[in-house]
Amino acid sequence: MISYRALMKMDVELHSPALALAEEEEADMNDWKLPLAFMKKRHSEKIEGSKALAQSWRMKDRMKTVSVALVLCLNVGVDPPDVVKTSPCARLECWIDPLSMSPQKALEAIGGNLQKQYENWQPRARYKQSLDPTVDEVKKLCTSLRRNAKEERVLFHYNGHGVPRPTVNGEIWVFNKNYTQYIPLSIYDLQTWMGSPSIFVYDCSNAGIIVKSFKQFALQREQELEVAAINPSHPLAQMPLPPSMKNCIQLAACEATELLPMNPDLPADLFTSCLTTPIKIALRWFCMQKSAKLVPGVTLDLIEKIPGRLNDRRTPLGELNWIFTAITDTIAWNVLPRDLFQKLFRQDLLVASLFRNFLLAERIMRSYNCTPVSSPRLPPTYMHAMWQAWDLAVDICLSQLPTIIEEGTAFRNSPFFAEQLTAFQVWLTMGVENRNPPEQLPIVLQVLLSQVHRLRALDLLGKFLDLGPWAVSLALSVGIFPYVLKLLQSSARELRPLLVFIWAKILAVDSSCQADLVKDNGHKYFLSVLADNYMPAEHRTMAVFILAVIVNSYTTGQEACLQGNLIANCLEQLSDPHPLLRQWVAICLGRIWQNFDPARWCGVRDSAHEKLYTLLSDPIPEVRCAAVFALGTFVGNSAERTDHSTTIDHNVAMMLAQLINDGSPVVRKELVVALSHLVVQYESNFCTVALQFIEEEKNYTVPSPANTAEPGNLTPVRDSPAIPRLRSVNSYTNIRAATTARNLNKSLQNLNLNEDGGQGAFSPGNISTSSSASSTLGSPDNDEYILSFETIDKMRRVSSYSSLNSLIGVSFNSVYTQIWRVLLHLAADPFPEVSDLAMRVLNSIAYKATMNARPQKILDYAHSAPASPTSKGTHIHPAGGSPPMPSTSSSSLTNEVPKPPSRDQPASRPPYTPTLGGPAQPHSHQFPRTRKMFDKGPEQATEDGDDPGGHRNYICPALQTGLCDWSAKYFAQPVKKIPEEHDLESQVRMERQWRFLRNTRVRRQSRSITQRGISRLDDQIFINRNPGVPSVVKFHPFNTCIAVADKDSICFWDWEKGERLDYFYNGNPRYTRITAMEYLNGHDCSLLLTATDDGALRIWKNFADQKNPEMVTAWQGLSDMLPTTRGQPSAGAHSAGMVVDWEQDTGLLMTSGDVRVIRIWDTDREMKVQDIPTGADSCVTSLSCDSQRSLVVAGLGDGSVRVFDRRMGPNECRVMTYREHGAWVVKAHLQKETDGHIISVSVNGDVRFFEPRSPDSVNVLQTVKGLTALDIHPQANLFACGSMNQFIAVYNSNGDVISNIKYYDGFMGQRIGAISCLAFHPYWPHLAVGSNDYYMSIYSAEKRLERR
Repeated sequence: MISYRALMKMDVELHSPALALAEEEEADMNDWKLPLAFMKKRHSEKIEGSKALAQSWRMKDRMKTVSVALVLCLNVGVDPPDVVKTSPCARLECWIDPLSMSPQKALEAIGGNLQKQYENWQPRARYKQSLDPTVDEVKKLCTSLRRNAKEERVLFHYNGHGVPRPTVNGEIWVFNKNYTQYIPLSIYDLQTWMGSPSIFVYDCSNAGIIVKSFKQFALQREQELEVAAINPSHPLAQMPLPPSMKNCIQLAACEATELLPMNPDLPADLFTSCLTTPIKIALRWFCMQKSAKLVPGVTLDLIEKIPGRLNDRRTPLGELNWIFTAITDTIAWNVLPRDLFQKLFRQDLLVASLFRNFLLAERIMRSYNCTPVSSPRLPPTYMHAMWQAWDLAVDICLSQLPTIIEEGTAFRNSPFFAEQLTAFQVWLTMGVENRNPPEQLPIVLQVLLSQVHRLRALDLLGKFLDLGPWAVSLALSVGIFPYVLKLLQSSARELRPLLVFIWAKILAVDSSCQADLVKDNGHKYFLSVLADNYMPAEHRTMAVFILAVIVNSYTTGQEACLQGNLIANCLEQLSDPHPLLRQWVAICLGRIWQNFDPARWCGVRDSAHEKLYTLLSDPIPEVRCAAVFALGTFVGNSAERTDHSTTIDHNVAMMLAQLINDGSPVVRKELVVALSHLVVQYESNFCTVALQFIEEEKNYTVPSPANTAEPGNLTPVRDSPAIPRLRSVNSYTNIRAATTARNLNKSLQNLNLNEDGGQGAFSPGNISTSSSASSTLGSPDNDEYILSFETIDKMRRVSSYSSLNSLIGVSFNSVYTQIWRVLLHLAADPFPEVSDLAMRVLNSIAYKATMNARPQKILDYAHSAPASPTSKGTHIHPAGGSPPMPSTSSSSLTNEVPKPPSRDQPASRPPYTPTLGGPAQPHSHQFPRTRKMFDKGPEQATEDGDDPGGHRNYICPALQTGLCDWSAKYFAQPVKKIPEEHDLESQVRMERQWRFLRNTRVRRQSRSITQRGISRLDDQIFINRNPGVPSVVKFHPFNTCIAVADKDSICFWDWEKGERLDYFYNGNPRYTRITAMEYLNGHDCSLLLTATDDGALRIWKNFADQKNPEMVTAWQGLSDMLPTTRGQPSAGAHSAGMVVDWEQDTGLLMTSGDVRVIRIWDTDREMKVQDIPTGADSCVTSLSCDSQRSLVVAGLGDGSVRVFDRRMGPNECRVMTYREHGAWVVKAHLQKETDGHIISVSVNGDVRFFEPRSPDSVNVLQTVKGLTALDIHPQANLFACGSMNQFIAVYNSNGDVISNIKYYDGFMGQRIGAISCLAFHPYWPHLAVGSNDYYMSIYSAEKRLERR
């Protein structure tokens, strides 16, 4: 024992810094190491794909400028009257001095030069010059170009240096035939001749006037068209519609009030020079700046001698051009709205070049007080920081010129691209998540053209794309797609990992690229990566993901990949140790043969289905899922069936059927879909089986599972003796509104042969509205619920009792019967989504079977039933159909017990009371109460008419789980980012650290109390009335919450504050009860496991806080527990229900009960890992395990206590059997220490202590007889007994009674009811007691021991 002084010292030091450090170390050692169960993405996320981002990057209307009109009004030698030129003045036109030759020659030379300048940007266009033209010549030119261009773009270039300035009336000037007059040409006419789409370039003074007039005329046209549309007699209404001018682009040299610069050092057509010879004019302008003096020896003459060609990036001139393109592109991308950038810089090559050069024109001309104008208008860009990078690049290039030209030294390439990549890298590594996109992105695109920087650029691009779908969309909008598509032609091995990563990212966000890949033979690249065994598994995984996207619902892709030997490649990788690769290989196989018969037969030849069988027992649930998907599409082909293929289908079906009790609902959901493919293929066989089962169900009486009322009566829950409960009357004010979860028969219920085997099945008068919501549930197209959950559940049990020998034309053990049974089993699955899917499949077949068997008259009736769409949520809106009616069939098996609000319930958390259209919101969105059958969603809601065959597709398209799309999300999300839980600064990590410190504090403080010894335990610290009779109680190990289960619901209380935190419905059927509960991950993010006596396990999260409880997962822990064998529990013999024990450190869950095995589940794999035979003929009543020693101790109903070593085989694993108890073992507990004892207690009250290696008990204590409940405190060597005699006795390890509790504190000393359950807190000396009088109380050691 620790001295009192030492304890005081501990208490004082508890909050000292040194101790806090020690606490943290202890927390680190214990809690950080514990694995977490059911916290994977499949448990926390909805299994569905990411919402598709609207992809605006793909140009819907790519265009070409196919015709160019070059209209030059120069009238060389004659100046227009309204312009007074300076002397000297700017003279050069297209870099030619017009006065250096005769006027006509000069005009032709200038026209020829202008054409050559434009041809640099668009060599394939059709060019027509019109030199000093008349109005008619312009008209003829424009109309002929538009006629030849059809829907493509035409360019109109106007040089008006030899004519007057444009007028405010919207006219430009041309000549008369004799050049004696200037003739006005209306822009309105020009619009008519040019049509749309067009681009106009105006190089003249006051050019902004033309842009304004153009817009006014365009608006005028629109208004005229609107008038003509309303008034058919309008003259315009008879004429063909003129094109809209909205698609026209204009570039003008200056504003409406400005004159062109006349500086003699500049060309007269400065605007045209900027647009068509940008590098030449940019270099000249650079030399004219004062800063050029810093680059010695560079003159205007030297600039003319820069070596190289514009289109050769290795030469100085080519490199400058390349840098200029990158910089102007980057400025535009950063300044312009995205849609405008796409339209001007990506839609048309010539337009993109002109606009890039227009940015330069703005910079140069603004320095001469001239403002170029564009329509659509661009934001100002002349001050953008990237121009400084351009000046530096020009500076570096020009500074080398003198030595290159004079001495012939080699040209040193610019560091521009390397530096920009570094800036991009800094953005990637140093930035926060929510910020502006990196401005260097367009430059990274340009760098992909260079072999020198390509590897680094691809690496950085991959890191950028990894930031998420927004980054992929951004990169695609910049124009990355054609570049990375072309790179797939490269054979460089070092690019493979990078390209595979980039393409996986692109296809995860936009799968429509599959067509482009196949068209360019890109799929071959990924086939070779997949077949390359030297590639790391993660890159092969990405390659197979890309191929899975290529073959997804795309026949051309399926054909191409089949020829590329994809199936054989995939089959070779099925056993790869990398789970994600196995998963995607299976998905890829499933997709290549989905509705594509050649691939299926190729699979058959390679025994693909048999090779996939191995994955059905894979440790990773997602891999099992993918294998089920692949086998499902394998049998789901709609091609004609031969005997051979039918045999294969049957084999696959029977293999799949083995997954019926898989621990993962994701796998079972996929299983239902896979079996639904088979059902569609062999519809008529299944219809036969369905009719026979319906007939059997009608004629066979199942032994009653519980106390149920007579069939045919609505049994309000409050009247059912099986569930004694005090209900507040107001919860049943509207009996008719109390819907039942799975009992969704609509007005076609008459097809379901009534459970009481009443009137003829098909008489229209016999319409049983088995659900209170009978006529208001369903989907928009009159699909009906033929089989209710009750009927299906009864069928399931009938099939296990009855011989069913008389199946017409189908042998009893046929595959179809077996699969029907599997589907019946899945329809009763504890996980609602699995059960919903199975119900849809069963009802689809029942519908067809009964439709084919019914007279036409009834058929007509069926389709006249009013349709009523259900809402997508879980609320039922009575949107048509007959009013809700009380059920006329048995409600004994209904799956939903409406929970009434009790008087003391906080208003903020009402329990789920399903009312039709009422205000109560569903308590758990994960556990929908409305079962929607055949809900194909609005896009598939078609009228099926009277043809039952029309319903063939009503399982197929609607039934899918979203698994593949959800799996693809992995590639769309950041892969290289540190997960939040590993990021030391993240909130998740901080919260976890706080929880672990709290845990350490609880452990330490409780230990200090228990080590002092507990002399009494009868201080009542909590009492409250529970909504139902407590059947199981469980303290949370570290916070002040206690879970109290009644028959089918769980209530959470805060025992410190005395408040009720939550109350929700567990979802188990009416004839089952909760018999065990466990907290999983109690040290961290707690989940609650509930076990019911039908063998089902459900796991919940978000309880006892401000969120709605959600079901994380559920599965059939024990499959062969038949609830029909069970009576009500009593002190004598009663069923054990289901008992469980949980090992957090190994993630193993031990389950047993009314079965002859102890089944061990691995929660990480979500699969059964071991069945230990108990070797006894009675049920297991208690389980306790110790992971350190691999021991499992079971207490049994026959009084024996059995010890198993789970490391040994099933025949030799039972290492000890103790038969000293003469009656039912209430509790068997294995102490967790290395030499811990087994403590067991029977209903007779004898407590026995066993040493696992010794065959006899080492100690025996006698307590009261007639025990109903018992628990042992794991830390404090106490045990407490509760009996039918309405008292609790607490004993210490010596067998001394330290407390006897008979009365409640307060309540005028009311006597405690018969004890229904009790439990100790794992650490504190607290004892929770539930009794049959609904009260829940907690007793503790003396208060002064705890409160310091």
